[in-house]
Amino acid sequence: MTETTALRTAPLRARAEIDLAALRANVRTLRALAPGAALMAVVKSDAYGHGALRCARAVVEAGARWLGTATPEEALVLRAAGLRDVRMMCWLWTPGGPWREAIEADIDVSVSGMWALREVTEAARQAGAPARVQLKADTGLGRGGCQPGEDWAELVGEALRAEADGLVRITGLWSHFACADEPGHPSIAAQLDRFREMVAYAEGQGARPEVRHIANSPATLTLPESHFDLVRTGIATYGISPSPELGSPADFGLRPVMTLSASLALVKHVPGGHGVSYGHRYVTPGETTLGLVPLGYADGIPRHASGAGPVLVGGKWRTVAGRIAMDQFVVDLGGDEPEPGAQAVLFGPGDRGEPTAEDWAQAAGTIAYEIVTRIGTRVPRVYTNASE
Repeated sequence: MTETTALRTAPLRARAEIDLAALRANVRTLRALAPGAALMAVVKSDAYGHGALRCARAVVEAGARWLGTATPEEALVLRAAGLRDVRMMCWLWTPGGPWREAIEADIDVSVSGMWALREVTEAARQAGAPARVQLKADTGLGRGGCQPGEDWAELVGEALRAEADGLVRITGLWSHFACADEPGHPSIAAQLDRFREMVAYAEGQGARPEVRHIANSPATLTLPESHFDLVRTGIATYGISPSPELGSPADFGLRPVMTLSASLALVKHVPGGHGVSYGHRYVTPGETTLGLVPLGYADGIPRHASGAGPVLVGGKWRTVAGRIAMDQFVVDLGGDEPEPGAQAVLFGPGDRGEPTAEDWAQAAGTIAYEIVTRIGTRVPRVYTNASE
């Protein structure tokens, strides 16, 4: 019996089921939306909480030609685990980062400024091999990336000189949208124009990138003119819409991959007027039953959803009663009497009556990205449909 099989059959306090068939199907759907571009599946932050290694293997099986991570450490772990035959890119570097290790692992590294170019070229000298470098342009997000104008000209010029010296290969030119999840936002067209200009400048100076890319999940779904050579899909890969304004997952043919559930730890009768959880922010309106769900903010359940988070128990939607504590919260079962151990589903695809991650995002005043990404390590990931 494998470890995953054992987890599926053994009683658990809580579990996050990860449907790898849904994940693979999402990748195929996203590839079909951008047929002229390769697809980079972003597996940063432990694949948005879904488990980086298992998800990385599944998305590659489904046709993702690139994997994307934020930190170099995330990429190096995947290489060390045996993911060798797929292009890989990481973009969140700080001075003194593991440049040489990334070069030796054949990982594309993002460079946004001169300090990074200097460090990666020195690492390439030490490694005795050229670095695969992607130059990032700040087209308007105002976060990472090189500013247009003189800064971009200097970075491109120095990168081309390093390429001529055999220290780097300029494999990509890329950028990131600020408001692609807000249809019609004027910054979208402005960033596309700026990206084309910055790419044209670099290519005019002699850069010959393998890929040019700016499209994230929302742009992949709604902006075909932004697809270029490569699209980078993060949250959409996991079946979650990047914005309710764009549509639901089903509107794009996507299915949420994670289902979070727990076993009720206690069911008990209480009288009316009974305070529930810290601060007694909830008081029972009459005689009722309470169910104890053994998940809390230490597991990533947002405390901001106290009094609002939805849970499916016994085929009915319940709402968190009172404050969410570190390890547990309470639902008012309204007199129903499920047995201890009965399943409480916090979120899933939603097609079996359960809430979704978006429902929890609305309850907590946040975005669904945060809901799935913050589920902690105390909650085991249980993988289903591991093979085709």
